[in-house]
Amino acid sequence: MKIILARHGETPWNAEGRYQGQEDIPLSSVGEAQARALGERLKDVVIDRAVASPLVRAKRTAELALGESRQNLLTTDPGLMEIAHGTWEGLLAGEIRDRDGERLQAWRDTPHEVLMPEGESLQHVFDRAWPALARASEGLGRDDTLLVVAHDAVNRVLLCRILGIPLARLWTFRQAPTTINLLEGADVERLEVVRLNDCAHHTPFFGEAVHRAL
Repeated sequence: MKIILARHGETPWNAEGRYQGQEDIPLSSVGEAQARALGERLKDVVIDRAVASPLVRAKRTAELALGESRQNLLTTDPGLMEIAHGTWEGLLAGEIRDRDGERLQAWRDTPHEVLMPEGESLQHVFDRAWPALARASEGLGRDDTLLVVAHDAVNRVLLCRILGIPLARLWTFRQAPTTINLLEGADVERLEVVRLNDCAHHTPFFGEAVHRAL
């Protein structure tokens, strides 16, 4: 089977550098354009199944990526929701640094050890996202293609598992808005990464802006 693992498009909070987590923030006009560009890129790709996080930024990205003729393919799974940042949600990094600086530094240096205040850890995210990926891909044949639209942290923990690297290495690759990661394998336990963080549909080579909040 083949899996197109995508991230949602940009939101106003992404642009401002605010931590979103499970706050249901919609796409910005830029994010909508990115998702439409993804749809244009995927218009000739045969997609057999599609699943998204129920958060509006991911669901809307999936809708635009699929186009009107393939809307019936889309379902949602709460296991794909973004990490719950708890009391950090809605805050800028500078505001978090003033209030919870030690934990913010740990989030950069040892992310696998951090429990968000009144929120989740990366392990919590993995423990719900991996089964969601397995559910989405269940029964797919060798030549079937699945579209998954999720979030930065969700994609990262899934990719860490597939790449065989620890969650401590979470920051060693990027996940741009509406980026796609192409995966292929007989089942979820035997996936290989074919492409990683490919956002050529809207961004020049090496042009992807570094995210300011996750």
